[in-house]
Amino acid sequence: MEVLMGPLLRVTEAAELLNVSRWTIYRWIEEGRLEATKIGRSSLRVFRRSVLDLVESRRIAAWGPRPVGRAGPAGPDSSGIPLGRP
Repeated sequence: MEVLMGPLLRVTEAAELLNVSRWTIYRWIEEGRLEATKIGRSSLRVFRRSVLDLVESRRIAAWGPRPVGRAGPAGPDSSGIPLGRP
């Protein structure tokens, strides 16, 4: 399916791309996370660019610096369990 070729996506297509429900897409549009437009009286379309921008804004750099507040290899990880020897 070549969904990303056009500038507009159906709500269902955007939901499939983002692996969320249609209702999440509607909520994100209402919250301003995604941009959309009405076509006709009842058809809602999501701008492809806003879907791509959302994904890009949530990207985590694989080899970037560690998040602030995280301990090094000998300290606790996010679970609070110490790593290494005390």
